[in-house]
Amino acid sequence: MLVEEPIIKKSSKADLFESPDFYDIDDLLSDEHKMIRAAVRDFVKKEISPIIEDCCQHNIFPKHLVKKFGEVGAFGPTVPIEYGGGGLDYISYGLIMQEIERGDSGMRSTVSVQSSLVMYPIYAYGSEAQRLKYLPKLASGQMLGCFGLTEPDHGSNPSGMVTNFKDMGDYYLLNGAKMWISNSPLADIAVVWAKNEQGRIHGIIVERGMEGFSTPETHGKWSLRASCTGELVFDNVKVPKENLLPNKSGLGAPLGCLDSARYGIAWGVIGAAMDCYETAKRYALERIQFGKPIASFQLIQKKLAEMLTEITKAQLLALRLGELKNKGKATTAQISMAKRNNVAMALEIARDSRQILGGMGITGEYPMMRHSMNLESVVTYEGTHDIHLLILGKEITGIAAFE
Repeated sequence: MLVEEPIIKKSSKADLFESPDFYDIDDLLSDEHKMIRAAVRDFVKKEISPIIEDCCQHNIFPKHLVKKFGEVGAFGPTVPIEYGGGGLDYISYGLIMQEIERGDSGMRSTVSVQSSLVMYPIYAYGSEAQRLKYLPKLASGQMLGCFGLTEPDHGSNPSGMVTNFKDMGDYYLLNGAKMWISNSPLADIAVVWAKNEQGRIHGIIVERGMEGFSTPETHGKWSLRASCTGELVFDNVKVPKENLLPNKSGLGAPLGCLDSARYGIAWGVIGAAMDCYETAKRYALERIQFGKPIASFQLIQKKLAEMLTEITKAQLLALRLGELKNKGKATTAQISMAKRNNVAMALEIARDSRQILGGMGITGEYPMMRHSMNLESVVTYEGTHDIHLLILGKEITGIAAFE
């Protein structure tokens, strides 16, 4: 039976977003950085902003955007050009994530997974044959990927995973399950982390259509409603031996991917915070109460001043982290600090800006409630708020409180 594609309604409301830059951070960016940011901002205004509220209200993943993300260069921007990537630096990557998440966290999740959790491990840990086979198609959006680490009983403790594979001579036999996997219901490939018979963690590329491999969709989400989320189920899946990522094993391999993804999140959530702040500021200047704009009241000004301060601090944190990434010097703990701080900042701004709009703030006419719900997922995935606190605690004291 054919299932009709859902009809996505376009909003006629103009996207008036302007980026706050209180500390003239643009002076620290190159002309190429600004050009890339402008191109992605225009893409978001044209392709995401008009449809995102309807997609979220009706829990629709706009899968037509996958190829468009490829066309605009959002997939694998730091991957070398010879593999279909953009060959860009990490500040460019951060700016791309910022602009896309300004549109919606679910859209940034789609792009972040493809770039940092699928393309990155294939490029960094894969064979040359794997790079040539998969990366160009992933970069163009011809192929969509997902990343399988989290399990039903092992979230913050990925080393406890039970998904495993056995060497059967001509192939590997994979069994287990993963959950909370972005892109999984539509993914063409999955980069899956599983233990071999000696208990060593390896990455394996599992392809759609392999017998025993299924991707049930997760329903009933209140967050990331425009993103597709599901499970990965492996029931005696025969995986060709050439699909094993050969160049890195152990828990450090998937954690290296998470560092890349967390870096993108640290930039991305600034976009969501900016969108909330700019919307609240415009509303406060237009909304009249007691005979004057509510922007004239002290408590409104306090909220706006605190929002701009926190956004500016997050911008500086992300930019310096980008400089460190470009030099190959960014540490896991530094990335954890930026992810934890910036997500918490964005979530607080989403909540405070919603209050400025009063009752209107809970409607789909404005983005605050959507951003707030989305950020409840972002503060949890890729390491929870508290886990990042403990990563920093270990860095400070040398003692791992979570072991």
